Amino acid sequence: MQNQTLIQFFHWYYNEEQNLWTKVATEAAHLKEIGVTAVWLPPAYKSNNAAYDVGYAVYDLFDLGEFDQKGGVNTKHGSKDEYIKAIQALHDNGINALADAVFNHKAGGDELEKIQVRTVNPDDRNEFTSDVFEIEAWTKFTFPGRAGKYSEFIWDHECFSGVDWAEDRKESAIYSIQNYLGEGFEKVPSTELGNYDYLMYNDIDYRNRSVVEELKYWGEWIVETTKVDGFRLDAVKHINPDFIIEWIDHLNQKYNREFFIVAEDWNVVDIEGQLEYIDITGGRTQIFDSLLHHNFFLASKDEGFDMRTIFDGTLIQVKPDLAVTFIDNHDSQPLQALESYVDFWFRPLAYAIILLRMQGIPCLFFPDIYGGIYDDKDKEGEEVHVELAPIEAVETMSKIRTALAYGEQRDYFDHFSCVGWTRAGDEEHENSGVAVLLSTGEEGYKSMEIGQHFAGKTFVDALGYRPQEIVIDENGWAEFHCNAGSVSVWVLKVGA
Repeated sequence: MQNQTLIQFFHWYYNEEQNLWTKVATEAAHLKEIGVTAVWLPPAYKSNNAAYDVGYAVYDLFDLGEFDQKGGVNTKHGSKDEYIKAIQALHDNGINALADAVFNHKAGGDELEKIQVRTVNPDDRNEFTSDVFEIEAWTKFTFPGRAGKYSEFIWDHECFSGVDWAEDRKESAIYSIQNYLGEGFEKVPSTELGNYDYLMYNDIDYRNRSVVEELKYWGEWIVETTKVDGFRLDAVKHINPDFIIEWIDHLNQKYNREFFIVAEDWNVVDIEGQLEYIDITGGRTQIFDSLLHHNFFLASKDEGFDMRTIFDGTLIQVKPDLAVTFIDNHDSQPLQALESYVDFWFRPLAYAIILLRMQGIPCLFFPDIYGGIYDDKDKEGEEVHVELAPIEAVETMSKIRTALAYGEQRDYFDHFSCVGWTRAGDEEHENSGVAVLLSTGEEGYKSMEIGQHFAGKTFVDALGYRPQEIVIDENGWAEFHCNAGSVSVWVLKVGA
């Protein structure tokens, strides 16, 4: 069975000449070649600013670049037809497509409503800081450009638990909407800030059954319209988990299949929150291992980081069958809210860890394959020019994962800065088997066992960093090497 490999096929500042959906279709064959089995696509529906938004300021889930709304017909990524063709191109190459589902909020309402609210303490959302009063807010969504096609559902203030802008007052705050659904915010998995139900814009309230049914219907519509194979769920720690469970079960039962679903439960503090989410939802989703990402970030910044602890407190250590591992994503890249970008020198080492081990499903990041150049402003408002260079070793290791990274794994995480592991290979994959050694300090070497069936065989560094050849001894052992601050991936020299 082939190893699974995902790719996040976008980043916050995609600005190439081709729109993204065309780029997906153009690159589908290449993605197959490097071993990608599933592509996570950004939100395909209309945002508050059609031409600019990446897709997370959700306006209309049913407008995939088909209607003249919010400043244009196309989304930032292209048209509905181009999106569907991109997914078809992936399918033609045996690759699954994952749609990004943003269920936490809506933005860009069409009409103002007079609503009853109370303000809350932003540092403790369970604490009201005012009596009930009235504001005007953009809480009514009529989608005039779509004119009821696909769905006639109208969103109003009874579909939301909170907003952050009072149009009449021209004031920003966290306003808890007072309506029949109950006082205060919903119970959600995250207890940060007292209750982290409210994140941004108009916060969707799943105590309203009509909202639940509308989004279950949308799930059916998006599957049947686009033929997507699974979903990435945005910001799940801010969403009522009962809805997530019901939504997933509904789709799986309706189509008699298990959709691949990975949830963003961002946590870089401790594993308990993610384990609680897994328990609450019965393990229905994969989870992005943000704690492993954070360890990579720390290791890339701290010369004193102990590589023996790289997996400590991570999902891949505790629940590897549910972990999707990654180096960075659009939120952690430079200039973003969760900025924690892993330094370039460490990125090949981190990719070796997620691509060439048994545990977890790795997710590549678009700039590490294609690069990225963009200008923006930093937190102080200063203009910043950012260049993200592609990392050639990533494609090589992804191919090795597909072809060779199989069989028993033996770990050698027994040194502060130099660690490694071997994979013994299996009969199903010809010439499979690999030895990996990396060092965050000086040049490294380590004696490791890869298996007696390789006795007398010659191994070479597939990344080309080390020129020597290594011969496995009669007991299946050899001394493997790597450069300082680098990684080497040792594979069988074919024909030797």
